[in-house]
Amino acid sequence: MRLIFLGAPGAGKGTQARGLAGELSVPQVATGDMLREAVAAGTELGREAQRYMDSGALVPDAVVIGLIADRLRRPDAESGFILDGFPRTVEQAEGLDRLLTGMGQKLDRVVFFDVGEGELVRRLTGRRVCRQCGASYHVEWAPPRVASRCDLCGGELGQRDDDREATVRSRLQVYARQTAPLLDYYRARGLLVPIAGEGAIDRIRDGVRAATGLAG
Repeated sequence: MRLIFLGAPGAGKGTQARGLAGELSVPQVATGDMLREAVAAGTELGREAQRYMDSGALVPDAVVIGLIADRLRRPDAESGFILDGFPRTVEQAEGLDRLLTGMGQKLDRVVFFDVGEGELVRRLTGRRVCRQCGASYHVEWAPPRVASRCDLCGGELGQRDDDREATVRSRLQVYARQTAPLLDYYRARGLLVPIAGEGAIDRIRDGVRAATGLAG
């Protein structure tokens, strides 16, 4: 299957993408991971992306699409893939359509994880990260054994600047404005399947399976 998982930061799409990708034996393609991998490997596109990242600029769509093209042409993606959080704009979606058409492929489903703003704020502002080793925790759902200390290395836990409430709400507003036309784009093509992204992980997984035709 060739799938896109869309959802705001904190919607849980990455967790579900990893699980389903393992079940289907297809790659989970997250653009952030892909960019870091290309930069570390020193590929031509990776070096180009690094120049933009070093200057604090957004990596242009053409570079990102090029990286995705390289990734989707690998043997492990022949039977399908899950794009995790990409595309983010209609322009990126159009570029992806052109890429897949050129490869003789088409999308099967676009799954949108629908989560209310209040829940997203709760999820994101509750994250804590070890300042020493980078391990991640959550004050409600995955707290450390000792308050404010990492279970792994004993380092101090802190909140990232972009997980503070004002920043989180701003990020979510930007995402909502950016994504609304994208949802309309895929809805008009009969590909969009919204699912409830709140509740127990197992229940959300069942929703994903139903949305992708794997239930039963």
